[in-house]
Amino acid sequence: RYAHELHRKVYVTVNMFPHNADMETLPEYLKTLGEAGCDALLVADPGVFRTVRKVVPDMPLHISTQANTTNWQSALFWQEQGAERVVLARELSLQEIREVRENVSLELECFVHGAMCVSYSGRCLMSAYMTGREANRGECAQPCRWRYALVEEKRPGEYFPVEEDEHGTYILNSRDLRAIEHVQRLLEIGVDSLKIEGRTKSPYYVARAIPRPTAKASMV
Repeated sequence: RYAHELHRKVYVTVNMFPHNADMETLPEYLKTLGEAGCDALLVADPGVFRTVRKVVPDMPLHISTQANTTNWQSALFWQEQGAERVVLARELSLQEIREVRENVSLELECFVHGAMCVSYSGRCLMSAYMTGREANRGECAQPCRWRYALVEEKRPGEYFPVEEDEHGTYILNSRDLRAIEHVQRLLEIGVDSLKIEGRTKSPYYVARAIPRPTAKASMV
């Protein structure tokens, strides 16, 4: 209600990859979101998509970046299922985004700022492996931001850096996505919404990161 009084929309992420036990409580949760009046749900799992359609059939659906949509055929599939928007995978080039735009009519959303984990589109395994907190169940500890070094088994105490340099990107300690210089090109391509990574971030961070007041941006 507060957001709508400010003429803002509220999108709720329901983009986990649930197990059978999770599906038992999902319908009641979806009913709560429908009653609250949220404007759309971001989903990644086909089972969640199907359940939303049954429980809150009029709820607009956006396909999360967790769904790893990297080509226009996948985007077209979601369009045919009735999705209103697809958040494209972070790792697409401008040309690939253009090709998707040329082949689908649903809304497209792209990340322009924020964390890029080892699995760029967010399907991280490291958080669960190292901390017991599953990123795909909304509990990411962001281990991709920790400092790492490579150690050979028979050379204890010898640490080799794992980092990014002028020759390319390596698998850990990835730099944040910063696409501010490409925003105008994205708008010219026909991208409908710009996404700012907001996990564990403050409102101040979001205020500083939004490109300009006239740009339509969303935070996850």
